[in-house]
Amino acid sequence: MLYLLPLLLLQAATTQTPPLTPASKSAPSVSKWPARDAQFKVRDFRLRSGETMPELRINYTTLGSPHRNAKGEIDNAVMVLHGTGGTGRQFLAPQFADELYGPGQPFDIKRFWIILPDGIGHGKSSKPSDGLHMRFPHYDYDDMVEAQYRLLNDGLGIRRMRLIMGTSMGCMHSLIWGETHPDFSRALMPLACEPVEIAGLNRMWRKLAIDGIEADPAWAGGEYRTPPTQGLRTAASLLFVAGAAPLYFQAQYAGREAAEAFARERVTASIKGTDANDLIYQVDASRTYNPWPELEAITAPTTWVNSADDFINPRNLDYPQRAVARMRDARFRLVPETADTRGHGTHTSARFWKQDLVDLLRRTE
Repeated sequence: MLYLLPLLLLQAATTQTPPLTPASKSAPSVSKWPARDAQFKVRDFRLRSGETMPELRINYTTLGSPHRNAKGEIDNAVMVLHGTGGTGRQFLAPQFADELYGPGQPFDIKRFWIILPDGIGHGKSSKPSDGLHMRFPHYDYDDMVEAQYRLLNDGLGIRRMRLIMGTSMGCMHSLIWGETHPDFSRALMPLACEPVEIAGLNRMWRKLAIDGIEADPAWAGGEYRTPPTQGLRTAASLLFVAGAAPLYFQAQYAGREAAEAFARERVTASIKGTDANDLIYQVDASRTYNPWPELEAITAPTTWVNSADDFINPRNLDYPQRAVARMRDARFRLVPETADTRGHGTHTSARFWKQDLVDLLRRTE
C-alpha cells in the first residue's frame, strides 16, 4: 500500500474507516502493548544503484523477547513489514495487535519475539527529509530487503526466522525474501500484493502521484521552502481512491454530502506533516520489483492472502494462482468482498485472515 494509506488503515480500528494520514502519524502515540524502539546502523551500505551510504540507520520496534533453543539459536523471531509510507509501529493498532499479540493468540508476545522495522526512507530510519532531499540515494525494494537482512543477521544475531509477514509493500518484500534468502525463514505470509513487475494501472497511478508533486512549482526540484501543497493534494487524492473499499464506503457514506466531506477531510489530514521528497522516493522504490522470473526459488512454506475489493491488486488478475503453482509449498486465498472488508487495507485487519496465520504456524511447527 502506498504512502498516505497506512493511517487510513489504522483509523479503521476506531472510526471504522480505512487509513489515510502521514507515516509519522501512522500509529497511536500511546499503545497498551509494551513496545520498545531501537536503532541499528549499517556502515558503508552499498545500494543496487552503486550508490553508497556511509551510514544507514534502521529503526525498529520490538515486542516480546528472544528465545534460544538447545543450540543457543534464536528460534521465535517474527518480522512484520509495513507498506509504502508506513512504519513498524502501525502494527500496534488495535485491528492488528489486539487480534494477534495477546495470551493464546497467534503472535502471543510471551512466546514470540516480534520485530517491526521501519524500511529505508520511512519512519525513523534514514530518509530524504533528513537533509539530503532529492540527493538521497535512490533505494529500491532489494535494498530495503538487504537492510532488513543486515538488521536481523548482523544486528540481532538471528540465523533463521520463525516467520516473515508483510503487508502491501511488505508483502512484496516477503516474496523478495523468499527468493534471495530462501532458507532464512521457516514460513512466509505475504498480504496484499502481486508477484509481477509494477506495471499497468498500478504503475500509472503511482507515476501520476509522483508527477503531481513534481509539477507543483513550490516543489522546486525538492528544495522547497514551503510544502508543495497542491502537488501533495494530487498525490493524496490518488492514494485515497486506490486504498478505498467500495462496498464499505457506500454503506458508511451513502449520502453525497457525507461522502464529499469525508473524502476532503481525509485528504486534508493526510498531507499535514507529509514530506514530498520522502513520498516520491517511497512510491518510486517499487520501480525495479519483479519476482516473477525466479518464483521457483521460493521454497519456504507460504500462505498468501489478497482481498477481493483491493483496487491495487484486482481480483480478476490470475497471477497468484499461476504463481503458487510454481512455488514449492504455497497456498493462496482471496478474502471475499463484503460491506465490512476494507479494500487494500484488509491486509491490516487481522480478523479477516487470522485463521490462515494460525494454520500456517501449525503446519510449520
